[in-house]
Amino acid sequence: MNNEEFSQLKDFIYENTEYAVDLEKTITCVPALAPENGGDGESKKCAVLEEWLMKNGIKNIEHFDAPDDRVSSGVRPNMVATIPGNLDDYSIWVCAHLDVVPVGELSLWNTDPWQAVVKDGKIYGRGVEDNQQGLCSAVLAALSFVKQHIIPEHTIKLLFMADEEVGSKYGMVWLAKNHPELFGKNDRILIPDGGDPIGQTIEIAEKNILWLKFHTIGKQSHGSRPDQGRNAKLAACDLAMAINGFEKKFGRVDSLFEPDHSTFQPTMQNANVSGVNIIPGDDVLCFDCRILPCYSIDEVRKEVRDVVARVENQYGVKIEVSELQCAQSPATSKDAPVARELAQAIKAVHGIDAKFIGIGGGTVAAELRNLGIDAVVWSTMDELCHQPNEYCIIENIAKDASTIAWLAIL
Repeated sequence: MNNEEFSQLKDFIYENTEYAVDLEKTITCVPALAPENGGDGESKKCAVLEEWLMKNGIKNIEHFDAPDDRVSSGVRPNMVATIPGNLDDYSIWVCAHLDVVPVGELSLWNTDPWQAVVKDGKIYGRGVEDNQQGLCSAVLAALSFVKQHIIPEHTIKLLFMADEEVGSKYGMVWLAKNHPELFGKNDRILIPDGGDPIGQTIEIAEKNILWLKFHTIGKQSHGSRPDQGRNAKLAACDLAMAINGFEKKFGRVDSLFEPDHSTFQPTMQNANVSGVNIIPGDDVLCFDCRILPCYSIDEVRKEVRDVVARVENQYGVKIEVSELQCAQSPATSKDAPVARELAQAIKAVHGIDAKFIGIGGGTVAAELRNLGIDAVVWSTMDELCHQPNEYCIIENIAKDASTIAWLAIL
């Protein structure tokens, strides 16, 4: 570590945050919504970003776009900008997504969500935190090298992905399936898409996700003659309590997570009959299951099959089970180089001891971990994503850019 060089990089970052502000303003005004959210994808935003990068000296750019005939460009962009380093033993990746979520209720916004507004050290607008804060931190870190003609010790690679907000089918999932050669086994991969207000927590693990839909088919009858029907709601209630009981069956705890155990929760319920005096012959119920990594989804599937068979036999109904979502991945070890080095960087730049955590939701890190590549999720943020009046703190962009720079000269 060259402390004098790092001081030079850090000084540049803090003295030139206007680059990040300008970039936030430039890309916020180009909405990047997935077709599922009524948008035309990310191509227009990606083109504006690419032009901005080229103008500012980041010119080594490649595309790994995914075809999608639902959008006017015909593709969902995945763009990689490279700043070559002295060594080619591994690269430092920062992976941010281009797409944003819809505005929601416009009346709840105090500013135009599609115009980045700077006020009191914050930038307001849709997407300015999720995920443009991480994107801008990565770019600002890269600029600290490029603008000062400093060669990083390790190559820096900035990945700008499509489609994260609705499943990453055209983003990281596409890249992992079609371009796994992009990522080296020793690469340090940082995903700045989650964090806390002081930048302490490093996400290294995710619960397995299983979303289930249970369609219970019985026989409708008059409310006074349940003997002539087969009550689908009654069977579904028994089913729901049994699946919820998996929280005890799969009862291990892991302090890495909050909550520290697996959860099996009934959620969406479709309407059935329209009268109080009707025994329902049909019921549709969904479950959101978040399962500790020590259990496999196949273990859960087996128990679900056993419960379904028991309820069908007991109530004389038929239950159709479908999976709406399924995701599982191994954890990144606390001793993995990317985890250890990021913790060191946080200590050096932020002056705090890092804390390793797991989360219940899913991130694109899971796709990389399934390739056997370690990845961590980290950022300094207030977690305003998806809310009205979303904002990011300009100082946080500088802090995180400095942290990325530290990693690149380690």
